[in-house]
Amino acid sequence: MSTVSAPAPTVGDVSRKLAEPFGPEDVQFKPQTVRGNRALAIAYIDARSVMDRLDDVVGVTNWKDDFTVLPDNSVMCRLSLRFGRVWITKVDVGSPSDQPDGGDRMKAAVSDALKRAAVKFGIGRYLYSLPMEWADYDPTKRQFASRPKLPSWAIPSGSTPAPSANGSHKTLPADGIELDRRLLEADAELASKGLCRIGELVAHVTQAGTKAGYGCDLTKWTGPAITLAVAETNVFKSKLAAKSKAVAAV
Repeated sequence: MSTVSAPAPTVGDVSRKLAEPFGPEDVQFKPQTVRGNRALAIAYIDARSVMDRLDDVVGVTNWKDDFTVLPDNSVMCRLSLRFGRVWITKVDVGSPSDQPDGGDRMKAAVSDALKRAAVKFGIGRYLYSLPMEWADYDPTKRQFASRPKLPSWAIPSGSTPAPSANGSHKTLPADGIELDRRLLEADAELASKGLCRIGELVAHVTQAGTKAGYGCDLTKWTGPAITLAVAETNVFKSKLAAKSKAVAAV
């Protein structure tokens, strides 16, 4: 019995896959201009996301990079991808950051150079077309008070929305401040429906986080602590649903 092998992907197929939008969890935001407690949000991806995209689309053996430090301490990246038997190279330059450590400045320049060269292959190029958006910003903590939203066309079709504290958001809270706000909203909503007493949800999540070593100040939670908060919120809601069914069955 003979088998029919799938046709090899064309350059066009590869190019389209390279240029696809990243999942919302991979897109980060930095302030370009700060005015009081508002900032102009600029979307970006990190170098690891670029590497993952290259690995996924062309394979780890079909791309390579080479870096040259220039006299002004900027870095030139030569990013090469193999299409069949042909290597195609794109070149761009990255700038060092303003960090005090020289090694960190150089790492930033290398990452910047790789990302800029990758844009010439279409990776993340769509981010330059995103609409400019002003968002609430905490100048003291140097972070956005809530995560800026991406337009629907900048979210890949079929991506699985991340769970959130109150179930009405498509992404995880960006930081502890947003987590605290969402939990208070969810707590008030549950209490208004008579499903629990006001403050019960917040107390449940806070207790779980404190036991896990994250402290009792929700506004300072980040990363794994936020993930735990979402999971514990779902546990709390599941218990309420089970209790409600039990009461209805009596």
